[in-house]
Amino acid sequence: YRDDDDINDVASMAGVNLNEESARIMATNSDLVGTQIQSCKDEPFLAAIPLHKRILEMAKKLGITDVPTEVVTFISHATQNRLRTVIEKVTVITQHRMESYKDDEWYEQATDVRSQLKFFEQLERLEKQRKDEQEREILLKAAKSRSRQEDPEQARLKQKAKEMQQQELAQMRQRDANLTALAAIGPRKKRKLESPGLLTIGGEGLAVSGGSQAGVGAPSSRQYARQKITRVNLRDFIFYMEQERETSHSLLLYRALLK
Repeated sequence: YRDDDDINDVASMAGVNLNEESARIMATNSDLVGTQIQSCKDEPFLAAIPLHKRILEMAKKLGITDVPTEVVTFISHATQNRLRTVIEKVTVITQHRMESYKDDEWYEQATDVRSQLKFFEQLERLEKQRKDEQEREILLKAAKSRSRQEDPEQARLKQKAKEMQQQELAQMRQRDANLTALAAIGPRKKRKLESPGLLTIGGEGLAVSGGSQAGVGAPSSRQYARQKITRVNLRDFIFYMEQERETSHSLLLYRALLK
């Protein structure tokens, strides 16, 4: 028979022996027993001496003569945290700007400004080519004319036609020389970007060796892992400053907009 106090003993009712569990925990963490754990050294993000001098210069204007080193360390950590926050937000903005919805099935392309610009450039190129052909025909007619009464305009056209023919002849000679040089050099060999014994798929190396099977995910001495680079431009910083309450009306934003 159990006493009434045993009803409140949940461990005994569940069949758990606390002494055995305590001994098992001590045996598992025996390597940590008796060890001394120390915190890492607090290294400031900014140089302490120049930062302390700058803070003292600003504090003297307000009548403060002494600034402890804890304040310098706190300002250094605050600067590091602020810079990390700014970089993270600007990186997100850049990734959103670089994100493409061309292959997304939920989006349909309404306008293509690049194709329109290419079309207008092609029209301008054709119009320029047509004007050049007309001018060339006029110059050729002026060069072939053998009128006895020479006027200054006719002489100018003949001189211009002669210069045009010389320029075309020089361009043909330059083109022939380039083709001859390319034929003498021979076909260009493509540069190999990766080692033939390593195939990189999704950032994991597949080591391939002759006469043996390939090891998936096997460690290799040389792995050509391409790191994705996010390039941030001034427009991303301007967008970030426009969204932030502290910098939306700052002088730095207006200076950036004027660049």
